[in-house]
Amino acid sequence: MNHALILPILLPLLAGSLLLVAARLDMPRKRVLSVGVTTLLVPLSFWLLALADQGTIQVYALGNWQPPFGIVLVLDRLSALMLVVTSVLALFAVLYAMRGDDERGRNFHALFQFQLLGINGAFLTGDLFNLFVFFEILLIASYSLLLHGGGKDRVRAGLHYVVLNLVGSAFFLIAVGVLYGVTGTLNMADMSQRVAAAGADHAPLIGAASMLLLVVFGLKAAFLPLYFWLPRAYASATAPVAALFAIMTKVGLYSILRVYTLVFGDESGNLSHLVQEWLWPLALLTLALGAVGAFASVTLQGMLAYLVVLSVGTLLAGMALGTPEALQAALFYLIHSTWVAGALFLIADLVSRQRGIKEAQLIQGPALQNPYILGALFFAGAIAVAGLPPLSGFVGKLLLLKAAGSGWEAAVLWPVVLIGGLVTLVSLSRAGSTLFWRVGLSQLDSAELDNGRLLAAIGLLLMSPLLVACAAPVLDYIGAMVTQLHDLESYHMILHSGGGA
Repeated sequence: MNHALILPILLPLLAGSLLLVAARLDMPRKRVLSVGVTTLLVPLSFWLLALADQGTIQVYALGNWQPPFGIVLVLDRLSALMLVVTSVLALFAVLYAMRGDDERGRNFHALFQFQLLGINGAFLTGDLFNLFVFFEILLIASYSLLLHGGGKDRVRAGLHYVVLNLVGSAFFLIAVGVLYGVTGTLNMADMSQRVAAAGADHAPLIGAASMLLLVVFGLKAAFLPLYFWLPRAYASATAPVAALFAIMTKVGLYSILRVYTLVFGDESGNLSHLVQEWLWPLALLTLALGAVGAFASVTLQGMLAYLVVLSVGTLLAGMALGTPEALQAALFYLIHSTWVAGALFLIADLVSRQRGIKEAQLIQGPALQNPYILGALFFAGAIAVAGLPPLSGFVGKLLLLKAAGSGWEAAVLWPVVLIGGLVTLVSLSRAGSTLFWRVGLSQLDSAELDNGRLLAAIGLLLMSPLLVACAAPVLDYIGAMVTQLHDLESYHMILHSGGGA
């Protein structure tokens, strides 16, 4: 077995545990450990990406217990890509946090590592129950990270977030229990075969469990009508936490793609088509309401939170179309939206720090000390998130609209995406003019622009033009990934053999 597969889980687990045990260490040493491990995850994830690109699905059987009885980690092209997206985002988030945000509460770096543990584990696991376990790890860490820094707004948002996700976790456990009772396995590849072979007497239970899982993943992904927790939570979180949370909705979308391709795919019969029928209207409504929410927002962070909801709708639309071209476009857009959303949360914090008591409110405030630098960053981020050329948002949306073809799906998707993009552009233009043009005299209580924070925000934002420059190989990789996802026979053969093939 290739023991490198467990390192994205093992490294943050050991670092987080050590940071908790050595809680009395001074902050510089905590930063060295946390930043060092997070930095190490970047080359590790790219190495695993290169390994996955060889076309071989790698399996790591914990304790050498072979599936379907043992717990397995699975590295394919999809999980490897998600590890890369997460590690890059996490690196810039922790670099931003180490400029002082990590001192606003206890155990920030330990919780940050446990969050990475849960996210990486969710992407690597081949076991449905352990998907639940890693969900719980990342959620428990996110509860505390959301409250990092204190304040009544964070407590209120955190309470809402915790209650809803506890309900979702209960539903997840019920669905897993039902599926285990019917199929007798928790290994997703093994479960897919047993679901396909299940008799008519078990079909109602399997259907109910699959729809319950869709509710759970929809809550994590934050699509309509389950997104109401997200805007307040993301807007209330500190900047590095909000930036890291940009990957959280993608965990839910990843789970939908993984489970409803592997477990409830075409071999499951009507279940696959039933889910597709639900995803399509939910995607369009989520996209539309995300744009409306961004337009109606009164704070910069609140607007960015609704733009995350809008991106979820756009991604869900690509998944609902279900064609290889649509999935390729959606996954390219996933990379773009995660990095650009994270960068915009960091930029929003830089702007807020210079506006004194006005902070992120979209009302006239003091003149910024560095309006040209921050204005240029905000302008670039706005272009990317609105889907205008030449940045990565334009490429992702163009591919998605092209993948819709010329049927009725295109007739519905084109107006929603284009009008949503127009509303987004108007919202960002209004915010930019308020923050950078409609200004008064400078205030003495505004903070100086921190160069470390600025470089972290610039670095993450530069991922967008880099993604455009590397669009051809990235799309080739994603195309091979989509083909691999639909080759269910390879998953069945490899997971049952307990090794790569």
